[in-house]
Amino acid sequence: MKITLYIAASLDGYIARSNGELDLLSIVEKKDEDYGYKKFYDSVDSIVMGRKTYDFCKDLQEWPYEGKDVFVFTNRQLSPNKKDIFFVKVGVREFVEELDNRGLNHLWLVGGGELVRLFVNYNLIDEYIISLLPIFLGEGTPLFPAPFKEQKIKLMSLKAYDTGLVQLIYQKIKN
Repeated sequence: MKITLYIAASLDGYIARSNGELDLLSIVEKKDEDYGYKKFYDSVDSIVMGRKTYDFCKDLQEWPYEGKDVFVFTNRQLSPNKKDIFFVKVGVREFVEELDNRGLNHLWLVGGGELVRLFVNYNLIDEYIISLLPIFLGEGTPLFPAPFKEQKIKLMSLKAYDTGLVQLIYQKIKN
C-alpha cells in the first residue's frame, strides 16, 4: 500500500495558524485550478488524519471526503458524524499493517503535524506532495513538529504556479 502525505504549508513550514484556521489556503485560490487535487483524490482509497484535523473538517459546511473511508487517530471517545468515519486507537504501524492486509492500494495522510511525525518516525510515508504557499506565518501548527527521525527523500518533480504556489513531490528512498 502506498501512503502519500498531500498537504499545503506556508513557506516557513506551518499548516495552520495558531488558532487552527486554514484561511491561508485562500491566497492561492484560482478559478479552474485545483493543483492536481481531483486527480490525486480519485487515486486514493482511504484517508487518515489526526483528531484536531478531524475536528476542523467535521465543522465545515460540506464534508470534504465524501465517498472515502476516513480513519481518525484519537484517544478520545468520539461519535462519527458519518457512516464512513472510523476512530483508530491502535499504533500507526498496526493500523498500516491492517489496511495493507485489507488490500488497500493508496492511503492519503491528511495531517496534522503530530500524526505526520509518527508516520515519518516509522518511515511509513512513500510519497510527499507538499504545496508551499507564498506566505510566512511566523507561528502556527508546524508541518513537521520536532523531534522526528532523519529520513532522506528524493525530489521527483517541482511545479510553480502563477499564484505563487510551488508544489514539490518527493519519494522515500528505499534502503
